[in-house]
Amino acid sequence: MPAAYHRGSDRAHKLPIRRRGVKLPVKIQDPPSRKGEDGIAKVRFHAESPFPEMKSDLLELIRAELRRRLERLAKAAMDAHAAATDPGSKAESKYDTRSLEESYLATGQARHVKDLAETLRVFENLRLREFSEGEEIASGALVEVERDGGEKLLFLLAPASGGLEIMHGGREVTLLSPDSPLYVQLSGRTVGEELQAPPFRICGVR
Repeated sequence: MPAAYHRGSDRAHKLPIRRRGVKLPVKIQDPPSRKGEDGIAKVRFHAESPFPEMKSDLLELIRAELRRRLERLAKAAMDAHAAATDPGSKAESKYDTRSLEESYLATGQARHVKDLAETLRVFENLRLREFSEGEEIASGALVEVERDGGEKLLFLLAPASGGLEIMHGGREVTLLSPDSPLYVQLSGRTVGEELQAPPFRICGVR
């Protein structure tokens, strides 16, 4: 940032500009702070704030985690399929259910792989927009809530993968999917509103 502008300074700064070969001082005032009824400056979330400043970075972390999970699950599905088709797993008697159990496992693993691949596809195509101050919470919003006692939590209203937890910037972000009761409760609300169960106060949205 140029030396002529310092955030938070109360002083006006002078920058020389040229007009027909003559330097003239121009006063540049610092941007006015916004104050609430209590007289305390209200600062929106920015780089110096503990509130994560990077929804695009957060989205990349989610995609990376889903890729890792898909890779592990695909390998497990391949192993399950190999075990189910192994000649050595053939039932030795009508009471031997190993082959049937391995077949069920392989089928279930394959279904999980398909579902997770579809979830990853959704997030690969997802774009998270920024929410303006006072805007109602909706899908894609990154919401900060405060619990009784002052603990603050971060939730991302996502299209899928509810319950997934991602560490970013030293803070944990929990994904909420549309079938989550908390997702439903937060939707349509704005900063400053409170929930009864759980007892949360919404203190930030972006």
